[in-house]
Amino acid sequence: MKCVSFDAFRTLHLPDVHYIKPEHLFRERERIESADWVLFPEYWQVNALVFGLNKKIFPSLSSYLIGHDKVEMTRAFQMVAAGNIPWTLIEPNDPQHAERVWDQMPLPFVAKIPKSSMGQGVFLIENRADWNAYLAKTPVIYVQEQLPIDRDLRIIVVGGKLVAGFWRCQGHDGFHNNLSQGGTVDIETPLPQAAVDLVLRVAQQLEIDHAGFDVAMVDGYPYLLEFNRLFGNTGLQGLSQQVSQAIEHYLREQSERDDDPIDPTPPLPVAV
Repeated sequence: MKCVSFDAFRTLHLPDVHYIKPEHLFRERERIESADWVLFPEYWQVNALVFGLNKKIFPSLSSYLIGHDKVEMTRAFQMVAAGNIPWTLIEPNDPQHAERVWDQMPLPFVAKIPKSSMGQGVFLIENRADWNAYLAKTPVIYVQEQLPIDRDLRIIVVGGKLVAGFWRCQGHDGFHNNLSQGGTVDIETPLPQAAVDLVLRVAQQLEIDHAGFDVAMVDGYPYLLEFNRLFGNTGLQGLSQQVSQAIEHYLREQSERDDDPIDPTPPLPVAV
């Protein structure tokens, strides 16, 4: 199994992987064409690889397309797990829609910038000043009800299987749970099975094969918040190696399945 990678850090522990600098995409076309898998391409490379060269990429095309934008992500969640997402309003950012959203969503509520990560584009809206500041930053209005939680779950899935998970407890600001924003890790409290089952089902249905899902639990009921195609590996000791092992197993499993010859000839009818 020959692989090329555009992300040296995330494929460091994988065997037989040749690293290519992203800017050398076209210069290395011959090597890319001969590879069985292209690993962790950048978003701008995906169409050229999948549709131009007909290459198999990892993470999957679905992981890229759905995970690139919170609006697209939420709409996909609404289609497959409508009862497991917080009440969400998505509107154009213009004065008319802004006023309508303000009137509909009870304070306090959560507002997000669609293309952001690590909690940097997530804001708690408590008053008009907060709202106006948010509107000045975002191209699209994306708001959700604030759930009554002081922690959430990070559940990591590779190739349809649970790799790891942990609780992320609220940081010093009393709002963000992201580790990059001061959140802390709780590995002692077990993962709720309802959250794990939901994530595995959604990941399979949407064909998301490499992601860290964020899930909130309210009175034992799971709510999907979002997923990150490129999630951090700092939450648990040895997590990077666990993820790498899961990726290698999944890629080999998929390659063996693709190489397994299937006889397209239907069986002859049995005389009775």
